[in-house]
Amino acid sequence: MRSYERLQQAEQALSQIFSGIDSQVKRNLRRVLSAFRHQQVGVHHFAGVTGYGHDDLGRQTLDRVFAEVMGAEAAAVRVQFVSGTHAIACALYGVLRPRDEMLAVTGAPYDTLEEVIGLRGHHQGSLKEFDIHYRQLNLTEAGDIDWNLLSQAVHPETRLVHIQRSCGYSWRSSLSIVDIEKIVYRVKQQNPDVVCFVDNCYGEFVEDREPLAVGVDLIAGSLIKNPGGTIAPAGGYVAGRADLVEAAAYRLTAPGIGSEGGATFDQNRLLFQGLFLAPQVVGEAMKGNHLTAHVFHELGYPVNPLPFAPRRDVIQAIKLGSPEKVIAFCRAIQQNSPISSYLTPVPAQMPGYESDLVMAGGTFIDGSTSEFSADGPLREPYTVFCQGGTHWTHVAIALEAAIEAVGAAESLVDCQP
Repeated sequence: MRSYERLQQAEQALSQIFSGIDSQVKRNLRRVLSAFRHQQVGVHHFAGVTGYGHDDLGRQTLDRVFAEVMGAEAAAVRVQFVSGTHAIACALYGVLRPRDEMLAVTGAPYDTLEEVIGLRGHHQGSLKEFDIHYRQLNLTEAGDIDWNLLSQAVHPETRLVHIQRSCGYSWRSSLSIVDIEKIVYRVKQQNPDVVCFVDNCYGEFVEDREPLAVGVDLIAGSLIKNPGGTIAPAGGYVAGRADLVEAAAYRLTAPGIGSEGGATFDQNRLLFQGLFLAPQVVGEAMKGNHLTAHVFHELGYPVNPLPFAPRRDVIQAIKLGSPEKVIAFCRAIQQNSPISSYLTPVPAQMPGYESDLVMAGGTFIDGSTSEFSADGPLREPYTVFCQGGTHWTHVAIALEAAIEAVGAAESLVDCQP
């Protein structure tokens, strides 16, 4: 069967799923529109200021809009956050102090946090160098949270519980809001003063509420992922309890300045507009994820999440089984990207990652994973991770080439007459 025929069959099979996603987009967009209306956003909020960034009305209003959308007391949305990892690091440094303990309850964190924590590298400036201790609860053999261990995991020195919503570069299931609610409940039963922090990257607008709605104290994420709507040029955010947001802002700027500083370089319009577009963009990415899961499952590859499974983030993993197939897949995606389609992805070291990566990212915003991209670390079991997608039809076109590039799984080929 030709690749485009496979995709046509998948589109037909997923029609009800796509309709359900459209309904959720409408609910999330209504939430965003309500915040824009309540905060009386107008064209005068698009103008920025220079220098220190004091009294930037647009930035202050964006913070309030973002806080309302996320269900937070406060938010700090800043182009000065260079990545989601930077926003997360500011949140961790804002909350934690020497001899405190950070407890990760969803297994090993995303690769780029390893040097922040001090698990890898020279530890310069890491939490470890500041005598902040780290402990993690490993996942069960089935890749689930160890709920029994979690019920007694909080120690007297535990100050912050780290919850990674997305699977990252692991094969575990990403977390639903209900999963996060269960974690918070068990943690707060042991010590209500422990700060529950969620790395919210890739998860915004996938469901119709955010982690703060279920008792989480602080969240952080990137604007070149979901909430930037593919047009935010850079930046990140922290949102949650007002005192914790300000503590994170102190680490971004300086004590005494906090959230009061930071010029927006005339980017306010793009940040507002990106947030407005975000629910629709996330919906398109979810459709692309479903399509990817369906066709590669039919080709015999293990996929996570499975076809028709509820989406919990905008990442779709495919276990391709060899470095050659990971490279071939990423090259096919790159060739069908709007930007730099003429480039050929090759494995290389990336700052913050332990393994060489191969990355396809022909995106309008460099590194944007709200636009369609694919990457994977060149280590066993050789899994490629697809993220984002401005519209699912672009994903479908790129998948045609990817199917041709990698073919069916070996086990399926062996079964052919």
